[in-house]
Amino acid sequence: MHIGIAGNIGSGKTTLTKMLAQHYGWTPFFEAVEDNPYIEDYYTDIPRWSFCLEMFFLKHRFQDLLQIAHSDKPMIQDRTIFEGVYVFTENNRRMGNLSDRDYQTYMEMFESMMMVAQMPDLMIYLRASVPHLVGNIQKRGREYEQTMQLDYLQNLNTLYEDFIANKYKGRVLTIDVDHLDYEHNSADFASILNRIDALLFGLFPE
Repeated sequence: MHIGIAGNIGSGKTTLTKMLAQHYGWTPFFEAVEDNPYIEDYYTDIPRWSFCLEMFFLKHRFQDLLQIAHSDKPMIQDRTIFEGVYVFTENNRRMGNLSDRDYQTYMEMFESMMMVAQMPDLMIYLRASVPHLVGNIQKRGREYEQTMQLDYLQNLNTLYEDFIANKYKGRVLTIDVDHLDYEHNSADFASILNRIDALLFGLFPE
């Protein structure tokens, strides 16, 4: 079983990934943010480093998919290859941060990878407003994230909605997280578990 957690920067993906992995006994795969050698350079000079950053993420997420495909353990993945392509790379293309040549090379690599890739059994999409995202970003205090523009986060939100509605063809569970505190409120976390159980195991009406 492969579960994907999708959502904008600061939506709470990593926290929920850890909690679900612990609850269900799933093996977690976390996005390589801190280990990405381009991340700080990217936020300093986005046009210069966009292609390098996106290719690193593409490579890392594809390696995760290969591990998932060859494992008999249930897996939960913090951000999937699909949103990396259709949200973040697409946003960089629209902003003019990727040249047509670089974008074509990137998409050709992605399409080759998709010849051996499978979609998750369930994609959990964490929908969050920009103020909610900003609050979480400020709380976790990553220095390179503090200069993010509100327009950047809003553009990503718009692309996420399009990705979920039009680009992604697998099964999706959308969770509006603005008024949830599943990390500290057991009732909020239980409500999420009930919805997941309904879709995966048919235990409760969705």
